[in-house]
Amino acid sequence: MRTRLAGGLATLAVAAALSVTGPFAAPVQAQVRGQVNVRYAAPDRFTDAENRFGSGQPLRVTLAELTRIFTDLGAARLRPDERLDITVLDVDLAGFDRPGFATPTDLRVVTDVTPPRIRLAYSLRRGGRVVAQGEDTVTDINFLLTSNPRFSTGALYYERQILRDWFARRFPEPAGRG
Repeated sequence: MRTRLAGGLATLAVAAALSVTGPFAAPVQAQVRGQVNVRYAAPDRFTDAENRFGSGQPLRVTLAELTRIFTDLGAARLRPDERLDITVLDVDLAGFDRPGFATPTDLRVVTDVTPPRIRLAYSLRRGGRVVAQGEDTVTDINFLLTSNPRFSTGALYYERQILRDWFARRFPEPAGRG
């Protein structure tokens, strides 16, 4: 008998976690990490968050992927009692759209003079109290020297890299957290 797993490993992990009862239930619940809430301030006015020439990713797909990146990075860095509120103020993706190429996939030309840039405001709460807040412009002018997209597996590779570095700088893991 063949069974299809809708959603892949994530669905399987959730199903396994929900089926655990008895003395093993507590460790599964203890693995829940901090929460990340992401808002987008006027996304229709972002510098460059979608392909404006009709091919490639629409704005909603780009924002969904950015939300997933923030959530994944926050889950890896935040403690269970922490909540990170992020308001994305502007997005300028790496590279630029190449007009004139009507391809079904996104065609972006990435050069060293077109780094990704994400402007955001953040607030980190621990136990309901604000412990860190600020506004940052996350970018890396050396992004082509410090990353290797050949081994990437998803969209917004360069943006993921600069956000990973930002999370590591802003929210370093204290000793004993893991």
